[in-house]
Amino acid sequence: MANYTTADIKALREKTGAGMLDVKKALDEANGDAEKAIEIIRVKGLKGIAKREGRAASAGLIAAKVVDSAEGQTGVLVEINAETDFVAKNEKFIDFSDKVLAAALESGAEDAEALAAVEVEGQSVKDLTDGMQAVIGEKIVVRRVTRLSGEHVELYLHRTNPDLPAQVGVLVATDAAASAVAHDVAMHIAAYSPLYLDRDEVPADIVAKEREICEETTRAEGKPEGAIPKIVEGRMNGFYKENCLVDQAFAKDPKTTVGKVVAEAGGKVTGFARFRVGA
Repeated sequence: MANYTTADIKALREKTGAGMLDVKKALDEANGDAEKAIEIIRVKGLKGIAKREGRAASAGLIAAKVVDSAEGQTGVLVEINAETDFVAKNEKFIDFSDKVLAAALESGAEDAEALAAVEVEGQSVKDLTDGMQAVIGEKIVVRRVTRLSGEHVELYLHRTNPDLPAQVGVLVATDAAASAVAHDVAMHIAAYSPLYLDRDEVPADIVAKEREICEETTRAEGKPEGAIPKIVEGRMNGFYKENCLVDQAFAKDPKTTVGKVVAEAGGKVTGFARFRVGA
């Protein structure tokens, strides 16, 4: 019988993120040698990467950081996925995520494809990701990355479960005057998920389609033809209030809007980004 204990199994699971059965098999094969068992888990994991390609990776975390830059400040959000929450909170997975975030910050990569080619410790992010899949035994994906610059960039990370890393990440770019309310605005974005900054940012084709739906709905309700334009405008305003940040009712005071809160601070929001794991 291999020379290892239950504590050894637990320690190796925490170190690699591998499943209980895989850890026990590796320790048996390595005769209780933990370092050799890690090598076995890694080798077997590399062979299984292709088999994991079709599996869903909807758990994970949001890694983020804001640094000073030529524009004032620059923030980066990276979504990194795994198959289970068990892996998402694993120390090795979190360390891996920190390395990927650092690579995104230093390289200036603006999408996942560009980030995959960035070199980290002598290997690409893609190779680093494949290595983590091999050790942990789950599909791991660096799904997306975004950068946001401005005079001031506020970062807010939200844990939907206190036992897990951040599942929601928000960046808000403002001028200096609005920095005083930027944190509250970031928390609002985390909760209310706006799609656009303001009405000017909504693509013309989406506006046209929404207006068409409003007109068809109003006519189907049998409203008088002369009243339709006014009703449609009212419904379009409702669409903007639901989807545009500055038009949304402010989370901390629904009697006012986010736009008014920022204006009262004497500043403006110049952009935002929001990631939620798996969304």
